Amino acid sequence: MSLILSIESGTNTCSVALSNGEKLIDCIESHDQEYNHAKQLTQFIEAILKNTGTDTGQLEAIAVSKGPGSYTGLRIGVSVAKGMCYALNIPLIAPESLLVMSSGLLQEMNQSKAPLPDLLCPMIDARRMEVYTQVFDIKLNAVTGVEAKILDSSSFMEFLDTRRIMFFGNGSSKAKSVLTHSNALFYDDFKPSARFMIPIAWNYYLNAKFEDVAYFEPLYLKDFIATVPKNKTSGNP
Repeated sequence: MSLILSIESGTNTCSVALSNGEKLIDCIESHDQEYNHAKQLTQFIEAILKNTGTDTGQLEAIAVSKGPGSYTGLRIGVSVAKGMCYALNIPLIAPESLLVMSSGLLQEMNQSKAPLPDLLCPMIDARRMEVYTQVFDIKLNAVTGVEAKILDSSSFMEFLDTRRIMFFGNGSSKAKSVLTHSNALFYDDFKPSARFMIPIAWNYYLNAKFEDVAYFEPLYLKDFIATVPKNKTSGNP
């Protein structure tokens, strides 16, 4: 058996999946808007190992979403993954979050036999009108680099004039509010999941595409900015 534990924590989704090769064994996840990853993640890992009768010593690798995404969510997921890899002396795999999202969308569309677009554009919310994004073709080849992009009515016009783009992810509602081109398509209610990481993690494992456990850091794109809760800005104790 080639058991890989996959962790997705870069958005409001907290998700853990256990797989054998490319086959999903089990998945536990939450889409809580309150970002309870610090509490949920270790509970989900313990539960999935218990539910499947798996001992940590049977794991061959840990996969975790690399980013970009929520600073806190990524930090929690990577810290847990690195700790497990160090303790178990197994490899760390870190697929790019936007690539995993695109793979997941294709899996969902193929299962529903929905017509495929020409390009895929995953989006992760990054405050105001900004998103973390990247464009892929339907073979999951990167067409653009990863970027923090401020959206307006002219965004992606170099592609939209000739190709149909499917926008999805928790930042895509921002694009929907400004992109009115007929080639701009939207896949609503897409939710990231660790199960979408499985085929990519398995490919990385076979090709020994591992990270340095000691020095690996998530792809944050932007520095962490601390915010003050509203009830703390009004003079309330």
